[in-house]
Amino acid sequence: MRWTTLFIVACSLLAADATGHAATARATPDHRALRDTSCVRCHAAQRAVLTGAMAVREGERAFAHRAFGRRDGDAFFAGSCGGCHVKACSDCHGTGKLFAARPDDEACMKCHRGYYVGWDYHGRAEREDHERYQRGAAANGGRVLQMTPDVHQQRGMKCVSCHTVHSLHGGRGKVKGCAECHTRISKSIPEHAITAHLDKMECWTCHSAWASQEYGTFLVRARSAEQQMAFSALPSWGDWKKSAYLRRQDAPPIGLNARGKASPIRPMYLLFATDGRKGWENRPLAAEWRAFVPHTTRRGTTTCSGCHDSPRRFLLENDADRIHRPDEDGLPMRSFWSREGQSVANGAFFPADRHEAMNRKTPAYVREHLKQWQEILRHVEPSSSR
Repeated sequence: MRWTTLFIVACSLLAADATGHAATARATPDHRALRDTSCVRCHAAQRAVLTGAMAVREGERAFAHRAFGRRDGDAFFAGSCGGCHVKACSDCHGTGKLFAARPDDEACMKCHRGYYVGWDYHGRAEREDHERYQRGAAANGGRVLQMTPDVHQQRGMKCVSCHTVHSLHGGRGKVKGCAECHTRISKSIPEHAITAHLDKMECWTCHSAWASQEYGTFLVRARSAEQQMAFSALPSWGDWKKSAYLRRQDAPPIGLNARGKASPIRPMYLLFATDGRKGWENRPLAAEWRAFVPHTTRRGTTTCSGCHDSPRRFLLENDADRIHRPDEDGLPMRSFWSREGQSVANGAFFPADRHEAMNRKTPAYVREHLKQWQEILRHVEPSSSR
């Protein structure tokens, strides 16, 4: 039996050498030395990842073209957006003894960091740009503001629990949706008992506890030695220095996504540039928002009034309620929370007439509002006796 087993093992090794996989791996222990063709020879279905969205970054390139024009946009893209391209299998799967069949979350967050979805899943948010705020915990080469993580992350789920390799190259229907695991929706929860909520809203519109938002992204191209010294502490985007007018980590505004459902939206980006060579002083380059999925899922994240009585969350801020006044700071924008001159790249702003209709205090609205508060009060902890 022993010799039979050894014979089978030997045949298996020879067969592996015939494919080139095992022989190549033994000759080059560091997987970085493997050509990607060596991997996709067997993993042919994964070849598309190397020509998909994570590799070519067409969305980012298109934004750069819209903001700077084609020629300058290509230069901006090459200098500022090229660092997160997937160029090889080892970018996600590691190398040598660290080679992983399924990438861990830290591999994902090498690129999905900062303002991009990924960090928020682990409760990480960007700190302010000024060096005085660069303190506390560090991750992925930057300082992080510690926030509440996604409940799924706390329960041990990883990025790859929902994101399959097919979803990474644009495959439809391959990202696990909420309903695949949460098959039963309890109608005893007041918000779930409202048909319009289930039919016209994405689950994460209510269940996202917070999201990073950046209002007013400033780019400065320093020319003189004095300017370079003055802006040296700021992060770089290529040969530009970057700072933000305002950062928030709270419930994001609401618009419509590409499916026509109510969804969180945030600026990507409200971009202003200063370049003495071109005579630019806070020149507006882009005022674009995107519908997105914050990875900060929690239970009971908002009350009725958190949406219904909040015009600002729908970019319908009244002048009388304005707190931030960018126009008085010399920016060509009356309000960050006004639709004027702005757009949603992959959806639309929430229709004003629909917002008006949902805020009519009908008997049904009042009844459901009371139910929600009764539910909240049932779960309030009793006061301490001390």
